[in-house]
Amino acid sequence: MTLTDKTVLVTGANRGIGRALVEEALSRGAERVYAGTRQALNPTDERVTPLVLDLTDAAQINLAAETVDSLDVLINNAGVYGYEDLADRAALEQHLAVNLFGPYAVTQAFLPRLIESQGAIVNMLSLAAVAALPISPAYSISKAAAFSLTQSLRATLAGQNVDVHAVLPGPVDTDMVRDLEIPKTSPQSVAAAILDALDKGEDEIFPDPFSQALADSWNRGAVKALERQNAALVGDAQNQ
Repeated sequence: MTLTDKTVLVTGANRGIGRALVEEALSRGAERVYAGTRQALNPTDERVTPLVLDLTDAAQINLAAETVDSLDVLINNAGVYGYEDLADRAALEQHLAVNLFGPYAVTQAFLPRLIESQGAIVNMLSLAAVAALPISPAYSISKAAAFSLTQSLRATLAGQNVDVHAVLPGPVDTDMVRDLEIPKTSPQSVAAAILDALDKGEDEIFPDPFSQALADSWNRGAVKALERQNAALVGDAQNQ
């Protein structure tokens, strides 16, 4: 899907990858970009429409959905990341509320618009979704759950011509991991790679050198083959 003349919604659009995605979508000719943030933005580009959108606030999500008349691409980028002990149930619940139930609620609210446009959903995940980071177990658990949500949406929405993509980046130079002394990729290059892969229709998007090293083995591997096999069960059930 090219973004020329398309309408895009990016959650968590005020910084990091979210802000870079807004800028990249505009540079690729998007007609309208809705920028979802917890605090209202003051955009300088007239093509950007700010939306106050806290992923844990059902009323805000529903109001935002009523505001948007049409939508071609939903990018669920907003998330939370922390360093916590696995024994901290409150931290786990917070991560699940934002990283799993947040994208779920936003997707359900905007799904009628995406079905109308035969559009796309892009869920910003992490390599921690497939291999846990022990230093942030709650984050890893929430992203693994969001990956399963993404695969389930992909299978169930295929018949309605809505494409669903999972972004699996490695370390990116954002506020989340800025203090870690590890190689990181710029948000701008990650945003460009995400939209390039969206244009190519890639299911899983590996948008940086670290994650790209896994792309070929993932696409050819047994797990991806099993996902496709399981997805076929949806069509079988509908035909019965």
